[in-house]
Amino acid sequence: MSLLSTLRGLGSDFLAAIQFLTRVPVPTPTYSADSLARSVKFFPVVGLLVGASAALVHLLLAPHWPRVVVAFIVLTCLCLITGLIHEDGLADAADGFGGRWNRETILLIMRDSRIGSYGAAALTLSLLGRILLLSSLPLALVPQYLIATRVLGQWTTLPLSFYLSSARAQSDGQTDGQGARIARITSLGSLIAGTLFSFAVVIALLRTQAAFAIGAAIVVTLASGLYFQKRIGGVTGDCFGATNQIAEVAVYLCGAWIV
Repeated sequence: MSLLSTLRGLGSDFLAAIQFLTRVPVPTPTYSADSLARSVKFFPVVGLLVGASAALVHLLLAPHWPRVVVAFIVLTCLCLITGLIHEDGLADAADGFGGRWNRETILLIMRDSRIGSYGAAALTLSLLGRILLLSSLPLALVPQYLIATRVLGQWTTLPLSFYLSSARAQSDGQTDGQGARIARITSLGSLIAGTLFSFAVVIALLRTQAAFAIGAAIVVTLASGLYFQKRIGGVTGDCFGATNQIAEVAVYLCGAWIV
């Protein structure tokens, strides 16, 4: 394969990652069955760009508005940029796993587009928690944490999709759904490249505090993966979104705790 073809392929994967994770209009990449799986390695890169956008909004508003108001506006901007893709996953996963349901019922509930009491509570706590934690961080560190949390949140998809298979494919023979398009399909190269990039960015941003943030993301990913494997025998797209959101809250919590 020529260098030009390789670069074109990487560019197409990068655009696919942006198209999937955000509402930012980009040229539609050439479609193939494994487009999403190949784009996973760029998820942390997209997290960096989205986080940097939020950090810029914070830097522009912080001198003029109260901390809580700025945090609310920043989080609103993040929701608009991402289209609430991960928040939707968190709500669906909370509804599915919230009750003492069996595996088949959990998967059925997560397919339902309606939101239940567990999902509403999880979504509310996630949004309010991030606003409070953002406004509790030292002002000078907020931009760094906005970027680091987005990078680490997106990173969680890499190990989960590398190690775990699709719960839906196992349960009913179907391979539809976003989770089935990346579960156990993410390559070792994508996992290594995405991990090295993510951890390097966080270390550069947070310095001595990076170990706590990275450790929190790893613990959340490991605990989530073990839980999903035990309850439903794999992962779904909603599982990826829920882990992303929990990891973000955990990283913010570390920042508010150690400073």
